[in-house]
Amino acid sequence: MSDSVQREWYVLKAIGGKERKVKEYIDAYVRQHGLEGMISQVLIPVEKYYSIRNGKKYVKEKVSYPGYVLVEAAMVGEVPYVLRNTPNVLGFLGETREEAIRLKPAPIKEAEVARILGRVDELSASGEEAIEIPFVVDETIKVVDGPFSGFEGTIEGIDEERKRLTVSVRIFGRKTPMELSYTQVEKF
Repeated sequence: MSDSVQREWYVLKAIGGKERKVKEYIDAYVRQHGLEGMISQVLIPVEKYYSIRNGKKYVKEKVSYPGYVLVEAAMVGEVPYVLRNTPNVLGFLGETREEAIRLKPAPIKEAEVARILGRVDELSASGEEAIEIPFVVDETIKVVDGPFSGFEGTIEGIDEERKRLTVSVRIFGRKTPMELSYTQVEKF
């Protein structure tokens, strides 16, 4: 196909948790049937975050908009039918009954796409991924790293911005407050 075909962005509603599978199905169909000129991109906006388990930091990805898949496509010929009837797809976002009958979904605005993709790019470029905070104030924890390794303590404060905890540890019968990072402690 030629590049003169105008492609626009559409949002597919998918079954929650099946976004990646929908992307795989569409990508495979495009490759098998040579529709690269009609469907150029299939995106799932994801954001990275840290999760701390057993004192180790893991980087995970979370879907920013669960149940939605962005598709840049030209809605001509069989393309709307193929996208709508992909397994785990519920239909197009904002689709009315009349539009479903005519097989012509409504595209989303470029500004909305830029905002969605900009938010994802901003999170990944900043290097400051969101971190899952598995701790709460007044929780008993165990120090696993540093000079007080092996001590038990109670969380008195959480500084999300600096990713640090204020922990009270009992040393020689006295409570001593100290600041520790999330990776230096683990839940009891």
